[in-house]
Amino acid sequence: MTALMKRGIIVSCQALPGEPLYGGNIMVKMAYAALLGGAVGIRTNGPDDITAIKREIPLPVIGLFKRNIVNSDIFITPTLEEVAAVVAAGADIVAMDVTDRENRYEQVQELLNYVHRAGRLAMADISTFAEGVQAEKLGFDYVSTTLSGYTPYSPQQLGPDIELVGRLNEMLKVPIFMEGKIARPEEALLALEAGAQYVVVGSAITRPKSITESYTSVVSSWLNENIWRGEGE
Repeated sequence: MTALMKRGIIVSCQALPGEPLYGGNIMVKMAYAALLGGAVGIRTNGPDDITAIKREIPLPVIGLFKRNIVNSDIFITPTLEEVAAVVAAGADIVAMDVTDRENRYEQVQELLNYVHRAGRLAMADISTFAEGVQAEKLGFDYVSTTLSGYTPYSPQQLGPDIELVGRLNEMLKVPIFMEGKIARPEEALLALEAGAQYVVVGSAITRPKSITESYTSVVSSWLNENIWRGEGE
């Protein structure tokens, strides 16, 4: 197991089926680029990418396994099957949904115990302050703000939930990860100042389609406005 040794940036290297970068060794190359750029860890999805990145990249790997289950909103490492697959793939830290939905607290204790028996660390992906507090009580090694804004009862905001990081920092003893909607380096610094030990950045670094759209949407609006005015013809 490779432990996280210093504070810094974790890069989320993930691609789902149907996305342009899915498959092959693309996520390994993304992780290698992150290593060269100074990242202190990698977060990735699925046994194949976890195994490949662990084999090639000398950084701690946070592993998860996204799976859609009928009639359930829980999709980040939802059951023991996914937890076991992430552990078998070699992840150093296993991330899972620890939100207050679908009796998740009762279910997640078994998953947490499995991770610890395997000699790995466990990360709770939460969406609210109360969930973060509960995750520490359950025995999780890390708490991450991953799901803030992605549950219907958490703050729905465009930017990262820096306030949540600050509140968790005042209460918890376990390390806190800021994840979710980080788009600029300045936001990462705000998260660190608020008490995050680590900041996870995904789309802003590893999703060129989303990055391109952030530019083209602004440019297209400007062009449409100026063509309408007769200035862009």
